[in-house]
Amino acid sequence: MTEISSQVNQKFNDRTVYFTSLGCSKNLVDAQVMLGHMGLNGFKVETEPQNSEVIVVNTCSFIEAAKQESIEMILDLADYKDEEVGKCKALVVSGCMAQRYSDELEKSLPEVDMFIGTGEYNKIVPLLTALENNKLEKKSFVEVPRFIHTEFDPRLNTSPFYTAWLKISEGCNRNCTFCIIPTLRGRLRSRTVESLVEEAKKLSESGVRELNLISQDLSDYGVDLSDENNLFELLSGLETVDGVDWVRLFYFYPDELTDEVIEKMATSSKVCKYLDMPVQHFSDYVLKRMNRKITGEKIMERIVKLRERIPGIVLRTSIIVGFPGESEQDFEKLLEGVKKARFNHLGIFRYSDEEGTPAYRLKDKNSQEVIDERFDRLYEAQKEIARELNQDFLGQTVEVLVEGTHEDTDLLIVGRHFGQAPDIDGKVIINDLNERDLKIGDLIEVEITEVLDFDLVGRVL
Repeated sequence: MTEISSQVNQKFNDRTVYFTSLGCSKNLVDAQVMLGHMGLNGFKVETEPQNSEVIVVNTCSFIEAAKQESIEMILDLADYKDEEVGKCKALVVSGCMAQRYSDELEKSLPEVDMFIGTGEYNKIVPLLTALENNKLEKKSFVEVPRFIHTEFDPRLNTSPFYTAWLKISEGCNRNCTFCIIPTLRGRLRSRTVESLVEEAKKLSESGVRELNLISQDLSDYGVDLSDENNLFELLSGLETVDGVDWVRLFYFYPDELTDEVIEKMATSSKVCKYLDMPVQHFSDYVLKRMNRKITGEKIMERIVKLRERIPGIVLRTSIIVGFPGESEQDFEKLLEGVKKARFNHLGIFRYSDEEGTPAYRLKDKNSQEVIDERFDRLYEAQKEIARELNQDFLGQTVEVLVEGTHEDTDLLIVGRHFGQAPDIDGKVIINDLNERDLKIGDLIEVEITEVLDFDLVGRVL
């Protein structure tokens, strides 16, 4: 084996980059902005790491499993610095894990040439240039995160051409006890309505029909800006963008759900009747220990209000099971709340002790066995709820965004309706094309003929 160097000792010849982004869609947007800056500097994206001079790993460290995945990915890709395997001259680690552990990672991962924090990713090109010329005085570039990209930053949308994530703010002011995000991403920083509408127009011109609005906390959007920069005005602005058919909202906490935003969702032809609303729990005791400023009763009131005002709304949420101090009685309240709320989509997280969070110091920790058992019970309950709610679509005609052939067979087409977000929710499987020649990115009418646990089956009208 040839010795793997941690120094760039020659120029980038063909300026190729292989990029992998781990974790959430917000991290993915950062990666796309980095790729945009590198593209302007002449870098070409490679789909295979062995063909790339620069390899970038955009990491996640939200929970322990994400940290392990990031480390394994870095070590796997470091092999391509060996001249017998690849031609990598620079291995770069960016994102949340670089922000959180840069000092430790420098010592334990000498293979990595550079670490870039969550607020420095826009500097990747000058940093690579300095690395290329052996002018870097240090390996880690990690400061208090203050940057957020705008419509003037180049961005390479690596998602399918018809869909895009639109990051409307960065950072978070909530300080939930289980969450490390404020440490990794900083305080809330919102983009202006004007900036976001301009980026939406650019995305639409490239073929995007579906915009998914994301942030660490959508409900706090604009509180750091002037009054006209608020979610209602943003949705109104995005409605005017030609070519955009769907606008979907993620990470909207129930605390700040206003009547005018509910009304906008109820009456808009473009804002999807879909809401991702993290509730985390229904036990008041656990919610208080999580530092959530709401009760289980208030959460349920918001859900009832949404369903009354927006019939057919699709709700997604995230739940943590096994939080420190969560008793069997607390879990039963959670289970009862989930059964009563009847979420269409539910992301369940096992509590994970994260050093640096207030919850790490809380007592009365649950054993992994108890956490796993509660996870399974909640999962089974939600599986039944999701199947029952899918029954409501049986016989209905829904608009479906075509995504391509089924992963198992070219004889089936898959797509999504308004209530199915990319990557995380179910699909609509089309088994009867009715002699239609479908193209990826088409919006078509599909009659639902069959219901599965999480997916729907239908035929083209």
